[in-house]
Amino acid sequence: MRKLVFASLQVRDLEASKAFYTEKLGFEEAGIPNPQACVFKYNKGEASFAIRTPLANLDGKELGVGASLWFEMEETIEALQTRLIEKQVTLSGPVQETPFGRILVARDPDGYNITFLEAR
Repeated sequence: MRKLVFASLQVRDLEASKAFYTEKLGFEEAGIPNPQACVFKYNKGEASFAIRTPLANLDGKELGVGASLWFEMEETIEALQTRLIEKQVTLSGPVQETPFGRILVARDPDGYNITFLEAR
């Protein structure tokens, strides 16, 4: 296997998660109608992923543990950090230096880590 084509996260409340990704993180809906999911585009439509209603019973399960999606961004990491703090997004610490570049990690309502990368 060589290429990840698509990612989908199961969420407890589709409407609340949709509002978080669009209003707080700035993702755009891709316009693909599906009552059980919402597909997003980001960074001029280059990345695509979805949130969806659960495929199994999630009662009592911790959803976001161990999962992280990474998105390369065009704005500076400081500008993004300021915007997310203003929108009261929970951040998993300060800006970090990694071998790939500088990152900022936001946590979604289900505990998934959404990592934004300012590449080197």
